Amino acid sequence: MLRSRSESFVTFRYGEEVHEGTTTARRVLDELDRLGLSYERIPIDPEHADTATFCERHGYPLGHSGNTIIVASKKEPKRYAACVVRADVRLDVNHALRRLMGASRLSFATVEETRELTGMAIGGVTAIALPNDLPIYIDAGLMSLEYVILGSGDRLAKIKISPEVFRRLPNAQIVADLARAIDPT
Repeated sequence: MLRSRSESFVTFRYGEEVHEGTTTARRVLDELDRLGLSYERIPIDPEHADTATFCERHGYPLGHSGNTIIVASKKEPKRYAACVVRADVRLDVNHALRRLMGASRLSFATVEETRELTGMAIGGVTAIALPNDLPIYIDAGLMSLEYVILGSGDRLAKIKISPEVFRRLPNAQIVADLARAIDPT
């Protein structure tokens, strides 16, 4: 279901909705409460947690979803960064991100590295409540949106929130041209 532009955000208190064992999701919601922004927690079937499936099933445009991607340097000692880009664009790993990280070669972190570093499963990874020493790069294209859909720390929900959240995150840097249009070929 599409939300109207006039709909306001509501603050969600997790209470019984976040199940035992999902401590990462609780950490994310606690951090959201600490940041002081209104948000909506959208419960979902974990089978529909991947961005494209979620957007199609729940009626949100891809351009309002922010994918959080963990990237790693290839040379030891490995360095990591989290990047958030709209789901309808591609992270510019070879130019913008290499320059930001000062690394000659980068790759996407493996599923195992992502889980070990963040405590989050693919489909639920979010820039909220990441380790304090992890740099977070946010594509400036997200900042003009009315709202953005993010992971919730697990595959059981998504978070709808103002992109203002990125200005309040520790270690976050808003970067122009962090993403490129997806080549249609």
